[in-house]
Amino acid sequence: MARLADYFVLVAFGPGPRAGSGEGHGQILQRFPEKDWEDNPFPQGIELFCQPSGWQLCPERNPPTFFIAVLTDINSERHYCACLTFWEPVEPSQAPACPGEEEEEAGERPSPSALVPPTQLFAPKTLVLVSRLDHAEVFRNSLGLIYTIHVEGLSVSLENVIGNLLTCTIPITGGSQPDSMEEGARTISLGAGDRQVIQTPLTDSLPVSCCSVALLFRQLGITNVLALFCAALTEHKILFLSRSYQRLTDACRGLLALLFPLRYSFTYVPILPAQLLEVLSTPTPFIIGVNSLFQAETQELLDVIIADLDGGTVTVPECVHIPPLPEPLHSQTHSALCMVLDPELELADLAFPPPATSTSSLKMQDKELRAVFLRLFAQLLQGYRWCLHIVRIHPEPVIRFHKAAFLGQRGLVEDDFLLKVLEGMAFAGFVSERGVPYRTTDLFDELVANEVKRMRADENQPHRVLRHVKELAEQLYKNENPYPAVTMHKVQRPGEGSHLRRGPPRPFPRLDEGTVQWIIDQATAKLQGAPPAVRAEKKATVPSGPPMAAIVERNGAVHANSARRLEVVRNCISYVFEGKMLEAKKLLPAVLRALKGRAARRCLTRELHLHVQQNRAVLDHQQFDFVVRMMNCCLQDCTAMDEHGIAAALLPLVTAFCRKLSPGVTQFAYSCVQEHVVWSTPQFWEAMFYGDVQTHIRALYLEPAEEEDGPSAKGEVGPSEVGAPEEEEEEEEERSALDVASEQRRLWPTLGRDKQQELVQKEESTVFSQAIHYANRMSYLLLPLDSSKSRLLRERAGLGDLESVSNSLVTNSMAGSMAESYDTESGFEDAETSDVAGAVVRFINRFVDKVCTESGVTSEHLKGLHVMVPDIVQMHIETLEAVHRESKRLPPIQKPKLLRPSLLPGEECVLEGLRVYLLPDGREEGSGGSIGGPALLPAEGAVFLTTYRVIFTGMPTDPLVGEQVVVRSFPVASLTKEKRIGGQAYMDQLLQDGLQLRSCTFQLLKMAFDEEVGSESAEVFRKHLHKLRYPPDVKGTFAFTAGSIHTAGRQPRTAKEKSPSLRTLSRNLVKNAKKTIGRQYVTRKKYNPPSWEQRGQPVPPEDQEDEISVSEEPEPSTLTPASALKPSDRLTMNSLVERACCRDYQRLGLGTLSSSLSRAKSEPFRVTPVNRMYAICRSYPGLLIVPQSVQDNTLQRISRCYRQNRFPVVCWRSSRSKAVLLRSGGLHGKGVVGLFKAQNAPSPGQSQADSSSLEQEKYLQAVVSSMPRHADAASGRNTLSGFSSMHMASHAPSPRARVTTLSNPTTASVTRRTAPRGKWGSIRAGGRSSGSSLGVDVGSRLAGKDLLGPPQPNGAPSEPGFLRPQRAALYIIGDKAQLKGVRPDPLQQWELVPIEVFEVRQVKASFKKLLKACVPGCPAGEQNPTSYLRSLEESEWLSQIHKLLQVSVLVVELLDSGSSVLVSLEDGWDITTQVVSLVQLLSDPYYRTLEGFRLLVEKEWLSFGHRFTHRGAHTLAGQSSGFAPIFLQFLDCVHQVHLQFPMEFEFSQFYLKFLSYHHVSHRFRTFLLDSDYERIELGLLYEEKGERKSQQACKSVWEYVERLSKKTPVFYNYMYAPEDTEVLRPYSNVSNLKVWDFYTRETLAEGPPYDWELAQGPPEPLEEERPDGSAPQSRRRVIWPCYDSRLRAQPDAISRLLEELQRLEAELGRPSERWKDTWDRVKAAQRSETRQDGRSTPSSLLMSSVSHHRRSLGVYLQEGPVGSTLSLSLDSDQSSSSTPSSGRQAARRSTSTLYSQFQTAESENRSYEGTLYKKGAFMKPWKARWFVLDKTKHQLRYYDHRVDTECKGVIDLAEVESVTPGTPTMGAPKTVDEKAFFDVKTTRRVYNFCAQDVHLAQQWVDRLQSCLSDA
Repeated sequence: MARLADYFVLVAFGPGPRAGSGEGHGQILQRFPEKDWEDNPFPQGIELFCQPSGWQLCPERNPPTFFIAVLTDINSERHYCACLTFWEPVEPSQAPACPGEEEEEAGERPSPSALVPPTQLFAPKTLVLVSRLDHAEVFRNSLGLIYTIHVEGLSVSLENVIGNLLTCTIPITGGSQPDSMEEGARTISLGAGDRQVIQTPLTDSLPVSCCSVALLFRQLGITNVLALFCAALTEHKILFLSRSYQRLTDACRGLLALLFPLRYSFTYVPILPAQLLEVLSTPTPFIIGVNSLFQAETQELLDVIIADLDGGTVTVPECVHIPPLPEPLHSQTHSALCMVLDPELELADLAFPPPATSTSSLKMQDKELRAVFLRLFAQLLQGYRWCLHIVRIHPEPVIRFHKAAFLGQRGLVEDDFLLKVLEGMAFAGFVSERGVPYRTTDLFDELVANEVKRMRADENQPHRVLRHVKELAEQLYKNENPYPAVTMHKVQRPGEGSHLRRGPPRPFPRLDEGTVQWIIDQATAKLQGAPPAVRAEKKATVPSGPPMAAIVERNGAVHANSARRLEVVRNCISYVFEGKMLEAKKLLPAVLRALKGRAARRCLTRELHLHVQQNRAVLDHQQFDFVVRMMNCCLQDCTAMDEHGIAAALLPLVTAFCRKLSPGVTQFAYSCVQEHVVWSTPQFWEAMFYGDVQTHIRALYLEPAEEEDGPSAKGEVGPSEVGAPEEEEEEEEERSALDVASEQRRLWPTLGRDKQQELVQKEESTVFSQAIHYANRMSYLLLPLDSSKSRLLRERAGLGDLESVSNSLVTNSMAGSMAESYDTESGFEDAETSDVAGAVVRFINRFVDKVCTESGVTSEHLKGLHVMVPDIVQMHIETLEAVHRESKRLPPIQKPKLLRPSLLPGEECVLEGLRVYLLPDGREEGSGGSIGGPALLPAEGAVFLTTYRVIFTGMPTDPLVGEQVVVRSFPVASLTKEKRIGGQAYMDQLLQDGLQLRSCTFQLLKMAFDEEVGSESAEVFRKHLHKLRYPPDVKGTFAFTAGSIHTAGRQPRTAKEKSPSLRTLSRNLVKNAKKTIGRQYVTRKKYNPPSWEQRGQPVPPEDQEDEISVSEEPEPSTLTPASALKPSDRLTMNSLVERACCRDYQRLGLGTLSSSLSRAKSEPFRVTPVNRMYAICRSYPGLLIVPQSVQDNTLQRISRCYRQNRFPVVCWRSSRSKAVLLRSGGLHGKGVVGLFKAQNAPSPGQSQADSSSLEQEKYLQAVVSSMPRHADAASGRNTLSGFSSMHMASHAPSPRARVTTLSNPTTASVTRRTAPRGKWGSIRAGGRSSGSSLGVDVGSRLAGKDLLGPPQPNGAPSEPGFLRPQRAALYIIGDKAQLKGVRPDPLQQWELVPIEVFEVRQVKASFKKLLKACVPGCPAGEQNPTSYLRSLEESEWLSQIHKLLQVSVLVVELLDSGSSVLVSLEDGWDITTQVVSLVQLLSDPYYRTLEGFRLLVEKEWLSFGHRFTHRGAHTLAGQSSGFAPIFLQFLDCVHQVHLQFPMEFEFSQFYLKFLSYHHVSHRFRTFLLDSDYERIELGLLYEEKGERKSQQACKSVWEYVERLSKKTPVFYNYMYAPEDTEVLRPYSNVSNLKVWDFYTRETLAEGPPYDWELAQGPPEPLEEERPDGSAPQSRRRVIWPCYDSRLRAQPDAISRLLEELQRLEAELGRPSERWKDTWDRVKAAQRSETRQDGRSTPSSLLMSSVSHHRRSLGVYLQEGPVGSTLSLSLDSDQSSSSTPSSGRQAARRSTSTLYSQFQTAESENRSYEGTLYKKGAFMKPWKARWFVLDKTKHQLRYYDHRVDTECKGVIDLAEVESVTPGTPTMGAPKTVDEKAFFDVKTTRRVYNFCAQDVHLAQQWVDRLQSCLSDA
């Protein structure tokens, strides 16, 4: 029995220190009993809790209030304080001592109440009942009764009532169904005619909630309560606010009831008094209730969740994260709560809702809500008992929970919520309270053990869930109200408004202590006499429920581990142990992949266990390596928690598998698997230790039973020695450790004292022996093989603060005596000097301290352990030293041999190969993606750094791929970004950090260094790479250093002076410049590039030796400088005349130097040598084209108006319209723009700037006048006016004429038809980049005018009528930014076209994005396939190409229509160059030839000073500016045009790629430096013409192309068939542009194919003749698109035939003819053939059969009467004949001959065949013929060539008389040996034959004779 109430207290108001303020404090007037109970001392601070808002006087009488406060004492016992407060008037006699109180009080209240005189105040008085039981209703009734007696003046003694109340006892809760009514429900009476029934709950552990949970949900709603529930479980601070104290208590009680079966163990104060508000700042979690009056004080709390019960809100601060319940539990709980709280919700949508059902009462609803949470906990914690470790059974159970295993089996390792719950204090209490195997059970135990399957089955059936909830609610309700029938109370209550009665004030009387005490003493004495009413607890074994394995895993591993994968694992292991190493090696990669899955890892551990006998398995070296690799792969994916128990399963294995290194030295597997974080995690070791202890303790108690059964059962038996019979063992196996422990706890009270002591000692020694065992195990896995390395422990995570983390749930302090001495030393991450041994000793000691203290090991044993640990560690270190020494002597694992790359002549290795792994990047090549082929990457090999390239060579790591050599390389000079990458986990090993190198040749090397490569070597590699990438000056680049011995840090060599021409030239340039230029100009140094002395070159230019000399070939007289030149300048002029510019000017008819010097006025333009000293403009060539009328001396003034002095010069003239194309830099402000802007008259004192502006105007006028059709035009200016509709109508569209409307493809340029002076519309392109877009918008006046024809959808121009006859003579295309606000002057003859250009920085940014899109750094994974296209679009590269083509086509149209154009953008060397070059390429077919394109690049890019070195960041100085691909962009534009017009270009796409690669590679000197001036200064310009040409390497890319072109047609386009007058107008819309495959294609077989010498030889021929002369045997070759170069493996038909031709010529020993000659001859034959056929079509081999103005949609074959004629003539040359005389007949034959070589069955029998020369009849020459010996028909036939089907002649063998050796006759082939001739004599004549060599001749003779003899 238990006391209902412990204390009754009367608390009254006591005045405070500030008299008259109305504030005071509580005073205890009386308390009963006055002496404390022994078992329950009186709680302190009651007076604070009676009036939580403070003790205050009140001006009016308030109704009595009741609430229950909860106090928690030092032992965590809760005391329920029921407080009933009423108000009594303050009597004047009781008035405070200070006389001024009333006045003050009145003063404070200016409007005194009329009802109550101002002097009348009321003081609170509180009746308090203190109890440890929570019977709220009983307390309310009892205190109400006492108050009623007092107020109503009932004739009942208050002392008696209080005495009865304090002596009332009620049954102890707990136990099953009460035996009698008396035991379960107690009726009490306090002696005032009252009656109350107290029902005690059936189960003590289940909380009593009344209606509190239901109220909480009503106040806050489902979501908020769930949030509070999660917050309380995850230990957050929760504060309730309400104006009602009782509501606060109920809410807190409700929240605690929801947490069942967990108990809240932090601060719990349902009602916090105002004086204690600072408690809210505590750092620990709490649940506290505070009156809303104090809401303001709670505002500053940053980490407190505030629940406002009155407002129904929950406020979570930003810094607090409440982890939600794991899905699907969250949604299931939510829907169940909805069903309980709002049953109408299900029916709300029904058309015919059923009649209203009765809703549950509030109390019942309360239980239903709790039932939902009870189910939730049962689902959350299902199977928890299988993760309990029972560490000790006697004297008290010690239980630990294996958190990692629980989370792992549930698949919730990542779940934040469950992780925090399991780490919380509440769960620790749950384990210690509920883990006990033998105790009384309750509803939760039943639920979690028996109902899990039912709950899973009910998951998706809400009605079944609701049914279950209602069943549980019934049980909960029954627990609280066991006897609902007897709850009849009879308690007197005061009458209505009794507190307001105006009777004489009667204060609560002072009670007689003696009477009350006497009643209490009487009752106590009576109880002492009675027997103790202790109810026997009904203990039982707690059911464990189904094991975890039975609970289906929701989240399976990513890899569905099919049975096939497990089979592979098993097979591989059995192969290893059977010694079938090759088989195992084949399977290993598949096994390593499979081991990513959990099931496969478990399978591996099980299989390996089978191969361990008696704790030992000795393997040979190969087996050992395999086993260790698989173990490492298993452990690599293990987290530190080891939630799947893989490391735990491997732990016994790593100490079992071993190999013999030498006699007496054995290496165990543990020394090879130490590099895993799990071994250094204390929680792992604790869980392992407790698991093993449990196993041994279970064995300890199972043994005696087995012994009794056995016949010989005497003596002590160790746990591992007993071997029970199998049947028994199986039975015993079923009993888990918890079952055994439960049985033992049941028997414990029945055992004798000695037996108990013996069991305790046995258990303790078991734990102790395990601790020693684990100290050994830990030293095995923590001490590195090479103990001299101190890396091990410091590198691993979390080893420093091991005390702070622990898997154990009881927070024991480390009280071990020895622990202190060890722990005072520093931790693992202490000073570097700390040795490994000390660190390991400290780690093990901490572990031993913790587990032994928790497992109850005696302090003597613990001290003994601390002494042993250092010895164990030391012993193990000594063992390891021998193992380490011996293991070093083992032959190392065979790594693949390093494959040395082949190098170019002059290329030298700077760093020998560093072993690296080439990792896969984002490209599919090599990874066997959708392209097909095997996974070539990752590959293992080495990276080499040479003076020219970075090269990787290696082999795939996957052994199934085969031994393919993987090559990736790029020129060092093209490196754009270098990035370190972290360690990569790959296959089964962790690789070191690596490097990612990105190059602007669209190559990426992502490498991880092998472990043998130290970080120093990697750093040396980086430094060398950097030094080579950014040499101090251009002379350090490969183009200069090639061939010189490369030593790091050495200056590039300078040669001796040799050639006098250089000295002269340099002197001319450097010294005479001052004479040439005006004095004032010499001082202007603004644009001078730094001289070479400043760039770190010690030798001044005069003394440098560079082989520059003027060519001694006689020049044509037209180019000889006239006598006007000074003699000193002649040499310079000779050199300049040779430049590409001059050759081109002469070709275009723009004048020659001689005609210019003699000032022949007939020519409109002249060549001026004014810049021969590079004095006017450093970045222009020496000779320039200017209008004839402009004097040289004015050019200098004009040049000042332009940026970088790049004044307008002519660079091309249209042969048809005679319009000229000019280029210049952008204008300075004081140029034409200034002229146009300043409309007012110039001031009288004209400045120099004005004069130069006038000069400039005159200059432009001169340009206009130089054009023939505008020279005499006296009329005013006509603008480029918009395409009038009349003009359009008057011309029928011809198939070739074209209009370009430079508007956005979606919006046509709009022009007004009525306006006679309409302009063209905006060129501005749409899209995001419109701000930088290249567009045309000629001021506001060009906005809305005449409507153009609608543009075609593909961006093609619309209608032919583009330009009216009245148009400007000159258009100036300039930057919109410069030409802003320009007003055209109608008298001028030029018009400004402002366009927006993109800047170089935008090109750079675009290129970076393009690089990342085409060569992504990391694999895309399961990315959207459109991500490549999206990143391509975001790069905006194609839109920049589009703008360039658009502007170029505009200029082409203008030029074609007869207007000249001046392109004047930026500084005149980037976009200007791109546009000007493209315009010439589109307009002039000459530039589309190989020779012409070279000339174009030399002229526009090299001579006109595109800054290659600056834009390519060639040197250290340019490192910061980065790479800008201006030239690459131009080549891309050419590529786009080439795709659209494949028949117009003599060069192939490969040629463009070749230039793209080599303009950044620095292999050639062509694309170095920024201008001709700099090239002359360095002595590069005329070197190629020098007397002593270097033989070893081509310095010029053009020379190289020329040499290579002679050997192979790789740069030639076979489809080249130009139309001479063709002006190309390509489509420029982005939809018409293609991504260049230069950016995306790579060949892993040989690396980039642009260094021709390094590419492999041609592929083997597909068929070879057998020596016995039978049919050729096919030799198939597999081509992998991701590996081989498809173009090399499958050349086009023509290249194939040309190769075949060369091969045959070589076989015949004839000097091979150049492929070009052969090709030209074939084309000539084709033309003559066509003429003979009477065709008048243009002469081309490939002719279009339709007149199609683009000819870009493919190649049409010319259809003749006998079929197609595509390259048929070439087939004849496949014979050994080198004379193409038969070409003409061959061309007539039909296409069927093409396929004859592929026919499988010949219509005739060929016994032997081959090529022989045959002498024709009299006076006829020797000819090669294809001879066939036919034994069947007994004849020798001959054909023109091998595939010929028409027989040219037959020799009947029946007529042959003899076959004899012959002699050469006149005209016989010269190169053939005399013995190769033989004669065949027939009855008619003698045939003279000649074979290719003696051997073949002999074979023919033998065959013929054998035929004759057979006959």
